[in-house]
Amino acid sequence: MARMKFDCRDLPGDCTLTVSGEEAEVVEAQAQHAVATHDSTDGQQLRTWIRSLLTDESVNTAVPA
Repeated sequence: MARMKFDCRDLPGDCTLTVSGEEAEVVEAQAQHAVATHDSTDGQQLRTWIRSLLTDESVNTAVPA
């Protein structure tokens, strides 16, 4: 199974947390982080939004210098 990644740096703000692992693990960890750190409300809408922003960890999204 592919490892997925959620990177808070892709969103506006100062958070630098990156979570990676299997999809269900990342969604759970990121939901907990969003509630604890970003004052989000946990629920299906939050988890759907998180899933929509997951990227494949093996895909290099860095911009060449």
